[in-house]
Amino acid sequence: MQPTHLASAQEQPNLFISPQWAAPEGVRALMTTRLGGCSNGPWASMNLGTHVGDDAAAVHANRRKLAQHLGARPVFMNQVHGTAVASLGPELREEQLDGVTADACVTVARGLACTVLVADCLPILLARADGTAVAAAHAGWRGLAGVGGKGVVEAAVAALSGPGERCEVVAWLGPCIGPGRFEVGDDVRGVFSNADSSFVPNGTGKWLGNLPLLAREKLRDLGVIHINGNDGSSVWCTFTQTSRFFSHRRDGVRLGSTGGRMAACVWLA
Repeated sequence: MQPTHLASAQEQPNLFISPQWAAPEGVRALMTTRLGGCSNGPWASMNLGTHVGDDAAAVHANRRKLAQHLGARPVFMNQVHGTAVASLGPELREEQLDGVTADACVTVARGLACTVLVADCLPILLARADGTAVAAAHAGWRGLAGVGGKGVVEAAVAALSGPGERCEVVAWLGPCIGPGRFEVGDDVRGVFSNADSSFVPNGTGKWLGNLPLLAREKLRDLGVIHINGNDGSSVWCTFTQTSRFFSHRRDGVRLGSTGGRMAACVWLA
């Protein structure tokens, strides 16, 4: 039986996931699946990525549908597996919103949805417990590792807290490639100090990495207590849940294409 937080999402007409987490009043969050859009082929059907070869008109139609469902303006970044955090302020004009190069974003402005695109990487949604700010982070292994052990998780939490401030933060982890499918080499394992707990040998000289566990350990080290969502079980795995999620690794091999992108969004209502 599926966890209730995913089962309830399946009851929605377009199969969005409604995160069940400890977010305060006034904070909203949503994650898309691959279902409910108008794209065709490898991108069927709710592809939200403009950089994967899909028809541009279909992608923009899907983005309009997402915005209508949110009741907020999703802001799409140019994600590069880094640690930069974009600040989304009310002073930004419409043409300044999309396309900033960053892998996390934060806002105190109502009606702007911090949004990350994923198709195996881990989406992390964050909110201040006092309900005054929200953030989203795109966390693949490069983003989690960062430089000198400081990655996109640390950067996003710091931006959410503010300079020299420590506030209570709540987090939700969305679907990503699961620990039974994320095969990496010694080079990837070696960049993490907690490799012993987050990587297991797969018997072929490589390792199986656990992205949700890596993120949870980083969040706990930062004092984040309330962490909900992806626990590493198979229902959250983008690679194995073929009919529900896009997967870069799976679709690249199976279809000869990178496939589509899903979006995880958090905003102040």
